[in-house]
Amino acid sequence: MLNILHIIPSLRKGGAERLVLDICNELEKRDDIKVKLVVLHPENEYEFLSKDLDIELCNSRVIPSISGKTFADTCELDKIIAEFRPNIIHSHLFEAEMLSRWKPIQGINYYSHCHDNMKQFQNFGIKTLFNKKLLTNYYEKWLMLKRYNACNNRFIAISKNNESYFRKSLPFKFSQNLVLHNNAIDFKNFNTAQTAEHIISKPYRFVTIGSLVDKKNQSFLVDVMSVMKNKGIVCHLDIFGDGVNRDVIFQKIKDLNLTENIALHGIINNVEDFLSASLLYLHSSIEEAFGLVLLEAMAAGLPVVCLDGGGNRDIIEDGKNGFIIDQQDPDLFADKIIELINNKELYTKMSQYAQMFAKKYDIKDYVDKLLELYSA
Repeated sequence: MLNILHIIPSLRKGGAERLVLDICNELEKRDDIKVKLVVLHPENEYEFLSKDLDIELCNSRVIPSISGKTFADTCELDKIIAEFRPNIIHSHLFEAEMLSRWKPIQGINYYSHCHDNMKQFQNFGIKTLFNKKLLTNYYEKWLMLKRYNACNNRFIAISKNNESYFRKSLPFKFSQNLVLHNNAIDFKNFNTAQTAEHIISKPYRFVTIGSLVDKKNQSFLVDVMSVMKNKGIVCHLDIFGDGVNRDVIFQKIKDLNLTENIALHGIINNVEDFLSASLLYLHSSIEEAFGLVLLEAMAAGLPVVCLDGGGNRDIIEDGKNGFIIDQQDPDLFADKIIELINNKELYTKMSQYAQMFAKKYDIKDYVDKLLELYSA
């Protein structure tokens, strides 16, 4: 029996959270495997995906301090580990990373899932000395490197961009334990019978999904929709997600008289329904470690028009399953959308290829390889 413990801060809506639930649900189907998911905060916006899993809330915390005494209470996690007796501890996101490595245990294999280019791992530079946040991040990195050394930690990068960041940020002896394993989706949940007939119906419907934060850059898409409207194209954009920029984005929508063209939906569970009813997926992120939602959209047959966020270069084949644009130019972005709207043959070809491409990233195959990594 292989006991696998995954740990993540919470189950709020996000790519890391969706992936860990898909991994755990797939592992549950496998023989001779027992899986447990530990969360550090009670929020759960994935009830529909988590209801059949063994999930335990853990109140342990590690709060490092560069200027005072670090707070570390690992009692609850220690108890969970002692009772579950994991062979593998697989952590997701930095809060879980630090807690799970605070007291590494001999005989357990530790895996760090690099869902993003964690800012704590930036290399030391002259600016670090004069910036409290950068100095704190470097201190946290120093704490982690000591613990990685104690447990021979393994790292899973999710894109070539992500892999490059950690190879540059980690000492060589740690980067030797770094492997590239692209994220995955539960393909069947998103796969629908998409056809080019979507083009005929107006308004042309577009969709985007992500937290309303600076790096996701949805404000740019408001500018794109303004260009589309000025060109006389009847279209509508559904924005899913929530975050600190919601009010700013909503105000910009009103200022540009786009309330009939753009809807802010917040967080919902049935995003698959909106994907299947949409024509294109628009993605404005300027910083993307991978772009799981792009695969979800492609599985639904949606070509993608996106900005170059780094990690999404691994999954956007320009002109085949979408267009990737390396500059924040609303007119250029709109031109690519219009190219797909006006060319039914191109749209059909890209839609079909997008679905075939996304199928290569199915969670079943992903977990097969993950289990190989665990046993290596």
